[in-house]
Amino acid sequence: MNTTVKNIFGVAAAILVLLGFNLATDSNSVTFPTADNDKVESAESRSVNTLQDFNDAIVDIAEKTNPSVVTITTKRTEEVRVINPFAQFFGNPGDQGETRERTQRGLGSGVIVSEEGYILTNNHVIAETDEITVRMFNGNEVNAELVGTDPQTDIAVLKVEVDDLPAVSMGDSDKLKVGSFVLAIGSPLDESLAHTVSFGIVSARGRSLNNLTAYGDYIQTDAAINPGNSGGALIDVNGNLVGINSAIASRSGGNDGIGFAIPVNLAKRIMTDLIEDGKVSRGYLGMYTGGEVDQTMARALGLDNVRGVIVGRVEEGGPADKAGLQQQDVIVSLNGEQIRNWDAFRTEIASKKPGDEIKLGIIRDGKDVELTVTLGERPEGEIAAADPAQMESMEDQLGFTVTGLDGTIREQLNLDSDTEGVVVRSISEGSTAYERGLRRGDVITRVKRKAITSSSEFYEEVEKAIDAGDEVLLLTVLRNDIEQFIAFEL
Repeated sequence: MNTTVKNIFGVAAAILVLLGFNLATDSNSVTFPTADNDKVESAESRSVNTLQDFNDAIVDIAEKTNPSVVTITTKRTEEVRVINPFAQFFGNPGDQGETRERTQRGLGSGVIVSEEGYILTNNHVIAETDEITVRMFNGNEVNAELVGTDPQTDIAVLKVEVDDLPAVSMGDSDKLKVGSFVLAIGSPLDESLAHTVSFGIVSARGRSLNNLTAYGDYIQTDAAINPGNSGGALIDVNGNLVGINSAIASRSGGNDGIGFAIPVNLAKRIMTDLIEDGKVSRGYLGMYTGGEVDQTMARALGLDNVRGVIVGRVEEGGPADKAGLQQQDVIVSLNGEQIRNWDAFRTEIASKKPGDEIKLGIIRDGKDVELTVTLGERPEGEIAAADPAQMESMEDQLGFTVTGLDGTIREQLNLDSDTEGVVVRSISEGSTAYERGLRRGDVITRVKRKAITSSSEFYEEVEKAIDAGDEVLLLTVLRNDIEQFIAFEL
């Protein structure tokens, strides 16, 4: 089952994904295989003198990595009520119909990354499912255990009890360059097309898909990716796994040559946390952006042609505050690497662990300054999403969806850096909230007069109201710098 949402480019395209699920834990440790010339000869040591040599090299990579990719099928059973349309004429007046079971099935891909049986896939592949089955390259099928999920990066980890698994070698996605050749392997569209291999290049790096995940630094590729490829492997010319295929941008619903993969370095980091700790810990800086620095902003600030992010607010007592970061500082580098944009910066911070030290290159009053920051642990619920199934249920009841405020949204809505709350992302015109005046783009700052700072806090307060049996929900809404109250029936 596929869902379609607007893509980040603002054109008539869509990001196509499968469905996603919840979290379990496993305390076992895991080791990851590294590049081994017995598996695939590295590109540096391979001599390519003719077109046939190049062809043989691609065939060799495909043959030796394909067995590491698996097909994942999921099943979810739910009860639905079937109404008899003739009951009002021939049945009892109170006849509510009969209850039947309905089975929903999903299809995706996964990658064996450890001989211990660990498999990387996407969270949305195994979301809201009762049963997960893995089909190996040799056709054998086994049930998989869900080790853990991280909806904020769309990563999930499965485990199967099978001996002598063909684990893929893990590469270094940080070294992957635009223009590099890659193979995408997975099960597009149907189980009968399992282990399909497509060939292309890395089209871009550092893409953000904020409408799908809270964090991401996606690899863009033109290697053919279709629904069902989600969770499959993106392989480099050394035969190493460099990405987990996750989404496509498409006008047609199929492959338009714009696919996205989660970098394997990020996936490996998330996987290790889920296996060893049962949860994902993220680095915390404790600052909010006041906007990104582009050429126009640089001129306005009297700076040379620099890129970076402006510090809008520093959390008092947080890691950034303790290190001396100040409001209106311009952060231009992280550990010596130039900052591309706010999304890439916050993703890089979140990919590190609490206690890690980072070096920030900043410009303050026209002077270069370097700060060393020891990252803290992100507070519980900070930028975290609510449980997907629970959130979907509440969204159905509310008739609208919300998302957290980031630098880009603040800039688009002309919000002050200290404004806290969530923004209405979409709303049904048939909802009671819409009838009472709530609109897309409204900023909700309070629920029942209690201040909220994130989408998770919003849904938590809504859940409390529902559990308390409230029939009416009161929201404090900021629109065009004017605060107003909107009350609607649940």
